[in-house]
Amino acid sequence: MTWRIFTGSDQASSTDDAWQRLPDPPPWRQRDVAITRFVVTDDLLDAVNAALHLRRPLLLTGAPGSGKSTLVSLVAAELALGDPLKWYITSRSALADGLFQYDALGRLHATQIRSGEDASALRPEDYVTLGPLGTALASRDKPRAVLIDEIDKSDFDLPSDLLNVLEEGEFDIPPLVRAARATREGADGPVLQQVRGADRRMYTVDDGVVRRTHWPVIIMTSNGERTFPAPFLRRCVRFEMATPTVPFLESVVDGYLDKVKGKDRKKIAEFAQRLVSGERLAVDQLLNYLFLVTADHGIDATTRERLENTLLEELSGR
Repeated sequence: MTWRIFTGSDQASSTDDAWQRLPDPPPWRQRDVAITRFVVTDDLLDAVNAALHLRRPLLLTGAPGSGKSTLVSLVAAELALGDPLKWYITSRSALADGLFQYDALGRLHATQIRSGEDASALRPEDYVTLGPLGTALASRDKPRAVLIDEIDKSDFDLPSDLLNVLEEGEFDIPPLVRAARATREGADGPVLQQVRGADRRMYTVDDGVVRRTHWPVIIMTSNGERTFPAPFLRRCVRFEMATPTVPFLESVVDGYLDKVKGKDRKKIAEFAQRLVSGERLAVDQLLNYLFLVTADHGIDATTRERLENTLLEELSGR
């Protein structure tokens, strides 16, 4: 296979299928392959099982690119929990983002363009979408797995707010609560409302309140960029991924690549030494480099050096 798929020429392709020169993605970029080849150490295995037995969130801390986010897919697949629900945290994330979103402007717009009976037929539940955590709490047929990714990026209050909801196992959706109160006058039993989940499935809510039937399987990841309040840590099972050793890196590399020998094999030990010395590196940087230089691309020594400088550079943020 030719290394330079893109040549930088100013000539547009004369055919519509030039894109077919693109190769298959690396195996760890393919979800099913990444799950089956994820390396689970004995101590990580014990931490996961402790969290499952105790119905506690697992707080997984480790360097970026160490595979933390892949673990939830492995757990969900083995326990038949369905596709994991994923909540990616930013500095602007609030608890509501994980529970539900209500499109008040959309409903107002729909009301304005309708009149009379048409407008009264609009249901507030049609404008509610459950977030990843809200969907897991609303699930009645089985537990769901939830990834709360990079929770250390959140503001100070989110971790505590999050655990309060998990402990209580329920939350209100105010527009649905109001609608249920208006509807149930003189009616027997709860008002059942159908809302769409983060996975596009429909879920039943009673009287506008989501109540937990099953404890969700929660895995939270952190890059170790902040500390958390003691009450939050007390309610989690914590696990810090150790600095990868040479045998561990070899097992990861061998799980994905079968042509790493000779001088390329020595790069694994060099990479491990850089990690021990305190350099900020991600395991997938090593995989990226070895994948390219061991493939049948006809890469020369100069290109190999350029790739090493580009792909194995420390994650300094510069």
